[in-house]
Amino acid sequence: MPSTGWDKSNHVLAFATLAFLAHKAWPGRLWLLLPSLLAYGALIEILQSFTPDRYAEWSDLWADGLGLLVGEIFARLTWWLAQRQIGR
Repeated sequence: MPSTGWDKSNHVLAFATLAFLAHKAWPGRLWLLLPSLLAYGALIEILQSFTPDRYAEWSDLWADGLGLLVGEIFARLTWWLAQRQIGR
Protein backbone atom coordinates (compact mmCIF):
# COMPACT_ATOMS: atom_id res chain seq x y z
CA MET A 1 0.00 0.00 0.00
CA PRO A 2 1.38 3.47 -0.86
CA SER A 3 2.49 5.47 2.15
CA THR A 4 4.22 8.72 2.97
CA GLY A 5 5.91 6.95 5.86
CA TRP A 6 3.92 8.67 8.61
CA ASP A 7 0.30 7.94 9.46
CA LYS A 8 -0.75 11.56 9.98
CA SER A 9 0.71 12.71 6.67
CA ASN A 10 -1.15 9.84 4.99
CA HIS A 11 -4.38 11.27 6.44
CA VAL A 12 -3.51 14.81 5.32
CA LEU A 13 -2.64 13.66 1.80
CA ALA A 14 -5.75 11.49 1.44
CA PHE A 15 -8.17 14.14 2.64
CA ALA A 16 -6.41 16.93 0.72
CA THR A 17 -6.96 14.86 -2.41
CA LEU A 18 -10.62 14.30 -1.52
CA ALA A 19 -11.16 18.02 -0.88
CA PHE A 20 -9.39 19.04 -4.10
CA LEU A 21 -11.44 16.62 -6.20
CA ALA A 22 -14.67 17.57 -4.43
CA HIS A 23 -13.98 21.24 -5.08
CA LYS A 24 -13.37 20.57 -8.76
CA ALA A 25 -16.39 18.28 -9.14
CA TRP A 26 -18.93 20.35 -7.18
CA PRO A 27 -17.54 23.88 -6.67
CA GLY A 28 -20.83 25.38 -5.52
CA ARG A 29 -21.46 22.84 -2.77
CA LEU A 30 -18.42 23.24 -0.54
CA TRP A 31 -20.59 24.18 2.43
CA LEU A 32 -21.95 20.62 2.26
CA LEU A 33 -18.96 18.69 0.92
CA LEU A 34 -16.23 19.64 3.39
CA PRO A 35 -18.28 18.90 6.54
CA SER A 36 -19.47 15.67 4.91
CA LEU A 37 -15.90 14.60 4.19
CA LEU A 38 -14.92 15.38 7.78
CA ALA A 39 -17.87 13.29 8.97
CA TYR A 40 -16.62 10.50 6.72
CA GLY A 41 -13.24 10.71 8.45
CA ALA A 42 -14.98 10.54 11.83
CA LEU A 43 -16.95 7.49 10.70
CA ILE A 44 -13.73 5.76 9.66
CA GLU A 45 -12.27 6.42 13.12
CA ILE A 46 -15.41 5.16 14.86
CA LEU A 47 -15.48 1.98 12.79
CA GLN A 48 -11.79 1.37 13.46
CA SER A 49 -12.52 1.31 17.18
CA PHE A 50 -14.58 -1.85 16.63
CA THR A 51 -11.74 -3.79 15.01
CA PRO A 52 -9.27 -5.81 17.07
CA ASP A 53 -6.09 -4.53 15.41
CA ARG A 54 -6.97 -0.85 14.85
CA TYR A 55 -7.99 1.98 17.12
CA ALA A 56 -9.51 5.43 16.79
CA GLU A 57 -7.38 8.53 17.29
CA TRP A 58 -8.47 12.13 17.61
CA SER A 59 -5.20 13.16 15.99
CA ASP A 60 -6.20 11.24 12.85
CA LEU A 61 -9.40 13.25 12.65
CA TRP A 62 -7.43 16.49 13.11
CA ALA A 63 -5.11 15.39 10.30
CA ASP A 64 -8.18 14.72 8.14
CA GLY A 65 -9.44 18.24 8.82
CA LEU A 66 -6.04 19.73 8.04
CA GLY A 67 -5.99 17.77 4.79
CA LEU A 68 -9.39 19.16 3.85
CA LEU A 69 -8.10 22.67 4.45
CA VAL A 70 -4.93 22.04 2.43
CA GLY A 71 -6.92 20.55 -0.44
CA GLU A 72 -9.36 23.43 -0.50
CA ILE A 73 -6.54 26.00 -0.48
CA PHE A 74 -4.78 24.14 -3.29
CA ALA A 75 -8.00 23.97 -5.34
CA ARG A 76 -8.56 27.72 -4.92
CA LEU A 77 -4.93 28.45 -5.74
CA THR A 78 -5.08 26.44 -8.97
CA TRP A 79 -8.33 28.20 -9.92
CA TRP A 80 -6.74 31.59 -9.24
CA LEU A 81 -3.65 30.73 -11.29
CA ALA A 82 -5.82 29.48 -14.18
CA GLN A 83 -7.79 32.75 -14.12
CA ARG A 84 -4.56 34.75 -14.31
CA GLN A 85 -3.41 32.72 -17.32
CA ILE A 86 -6.73 33.28 -19.10
CA GLY A 87 -6.46 37.02 -18.49
CA ARG A 88 -3.10 37.28 -20.25
